[in-house]
Amino acid sequence: MPSGVSSRKLRLIPLVAATYFMVSGGPYGIEDILGGAGYLGALAILVILPFIWSLPTTLMIGELASAMPDEGGFYVWVRRAFGPFWGYQEAWLSLAASVFDMAIYPTISVLYLTKLAPGWTAGHRGVFWAVTVVIICCLWNLWGARSVGRGAVALFLLLLFPFAILVVAGYKAGLLRYLHHAPPMPYTAPEGSFATAILVAMWNYMGWDNASTVAQEVENPRRNYPLAMISTAAVVALSYIIPLSAIAAAGIPISQFSTGSWVDAARILAGPVLGIAIVIGGIINGFGMFNSLVLSYTRLPVVLAEDGMMPASLALRNRRASPWVSIVLCGLAWALALSFSFERLISIDLMLYGVSLILEFAALVALRIYAPQMERPFRIPGGTAVACVVSAAPVLLIFYAIYAARDERMAHMPSIAFGLIIAACGPVFYVISRKIWGRRKRAAAMLVDTAAGD
Repeated sequence: MPSGVSSRKLRLIPLVAATYFMVSGGPYGIEDILGGAGYLGALAILVILPFIWSLPTTLMIGELASAMPDEGGFYVWVRRAFGPFWGYQEAWLSLAASVFDMAIYPTISVLYLTKLAPGWTAGHRGVFWAVTVVIICCLWNLWGARSVGRGAVALFLLLLFPFAILVVAGYKAGLLRYLHHAPPMPYTAPEGSFATAILVAMWNYMGWDNASTVAQEVENPRRNYPLAMISTAAVVALSYIIPLSAIAAAGIPISQFSTGSWVDAARILAGPVLGIAIVIGGIINGFGMFNSLVLSYTRLPVVLAEDGMMPASLALRNRRASPWVSIVLCGLAWALALSFSFERLISIDLMLYGVSLILEFAALVALRIYAPQMERPFRIPGGTAVACVVSAAPVLLIFYAIYAARDERMAHMPSIAFGLIIAACGPVFYVISRKIWGRRKRAAAMLVDTAAGD
């Protein structure tokens, strides 16, 4: 491989940082878990979920990414296991989920900007700032995968540094409460929805497969993907559990802790300067997650275009190997979804993402059965039965999430019905894509073969 091409690839640490933002982006967003579960319940959820939700998913991704380190990631895995139709459905569900998923992160940035300067986000100004996040991140991604990875490392350090100070201040306050025999705080849940707490926690622990779509832009992907998945899973869990336990130790009432309340906690425990730092971190949270996910999602239209399932122009890249047409068009789609509410975005995002994740686990099991000879540098220990057991807990949680969201509404209809309509569009667009762009690709291939024969 030419040294110039290799030097543009993501290395392990930037891959870990980018994956961290694709999944988490820090403790921001876990505040609403308290409303339904309380401190003890929230900590229990955040401790247990990594073992039954994150770990099985990272193991599955580690095996499939090391076996098939191809651009497009999960789309390629499902296509290899079940054929082009199901591969297209996997890509469709992921891209559809991205429309709702990606609208969440600029919203988070604006929410924390409001804490810093309410006048800046009043009225339609909030939409302006959200669109600004979309534009800046799309421009950044035009500079290539390595630029996004390096930026993720810097943003990771900037984001978590204030929380390190907050943790120290929280435990110090907790120690003082203990020494002064302060009355214990009510750590149980107030009147809230425990199901909502689980859904929010699942959302905060999902997105591991997003890193797989840039496999050809990762250095030594067969080695680095499994290492990145396991490492990031531990970092994400700790970055949730430790700060929340510090707030619990400090005795901040649950009623005062909702979305955006990390700022208030920082001000109470360490003063206004740390509060401002947490606000800036919240802006970085939404920005960093959006920036890293642009890297991931924009590669799906590229591989679909290369497979003759989308216009060939979507596969065009600039001199830094960034798919600039895909980045621009995806950015426009994400900007149009900025008006949806946070709760509605989470419920529909979980449904669409969950179904695509089920297909990935199914691909893991199917390839164990039908392609046992496939080289797997990283392999989940055990046979096919173990792979089925590993897949069971995440799949059951996905069905629970769909059931729990049964009362949510989107576009004047139940969210489940809305999700089913979006999913049902997948087969329709598959047929259309094959007839339009697939036919053109086959015709072009025939011309090449004819020219070669002459």
